[in-house]
Amino acid sequence: MQFLFERWATQILDGIPNLLTAIAIFVVALYLARVSANFLVGVLHRRRVVSNVVSLLSHGLYWTIVMVGLVMALQRFFDVTAFLAGLGIIGFTVGFALQDVMKNFAAGIILLLQQPFRVGEAINVAGFDGTILAIDLRATEMSTFDGRLVSIPNATILTNPITNFTRAARRRVDIPLQVPPGADLEVTRSTVLNAIRQTPGFVSDPAPTVVLQQFGDKAIDLSGAFWVDVSKNNPDVARDIALTRIKADLERRNIATPAAAQGNNQLPSGDGRQSDQ
Repeated sequence: MQFLFERWATQILDGIPNLLTAIAIFVVALYLARVSANFLVGVLHRRRVVSNVVSLLSHGLYWTIVMVGLVMALQRFFDVTAFLAGLGIIGFTVGFALQDVMKNFAAGIILLLQQPFRVGEAINVAGFDGTILAIDLRATEMSTFDGRLVSIPNATILTNPITNFTRAARRRVDIPLQVPPGADLEVTRSTVLNAIRQTPGFVSDPAPTVVLQQFGDKAIDLSGAFWVDVSKNNPDVARDIALTRIKADLERRNIATPAAAQGNNQLPSGDGRQSDQ
């Protein structure tokens, strides 16, 4: 009996250093988990990420570090290699079965961190133009300019070019025009430029341009371009105002417009703003 007691006492004394080391490892892991989670919360709040996503990511980081610390602490007493191998096999199986979900989840985290767009901004992505309604971890919801509600997987968004209309302080407006073959080009050019300068939201730098495109049998093709401040006017509204004023000014100068060119504007339709007019 005394022999067993002495052996147990020896084992306990021999195990004290490992026990203290394991406790120290776990305590450090808890400290690092708390500090890392708080740091992540601060970063995400500065980026104005939605609160439920902040909570999910911060808790995920916290428990990941805690679990790593726990495994490292247990290694002081047990061989956890087989356990970790089993977890790896299970993780691989689950990851393979949910690869599309995980791909969209990872893409959602990247979008929330990089923030190429925010809720309320107007963008073009994957062939859709519209205003962002919500950014979730699986998909992004958009209200298109023609009234459709679209849910786009985050992985699709991340792998496609993104055009953010809202963050562009200025946008270029292109105006195709036609005048009769006998029209005075200098008078036409000055008339068009004067009308452009009176458009609400007009920006003088870069300067507006009116250039000759080609001579036709029935008309001369011109192309005008100017820039607008999108905070003051919608580019499509500015284009409409400019064309209306140009037509009226040319007719007052007895320069008929046989047809307004119907070519597509180079800009996507609108940015979801209302004109200040």
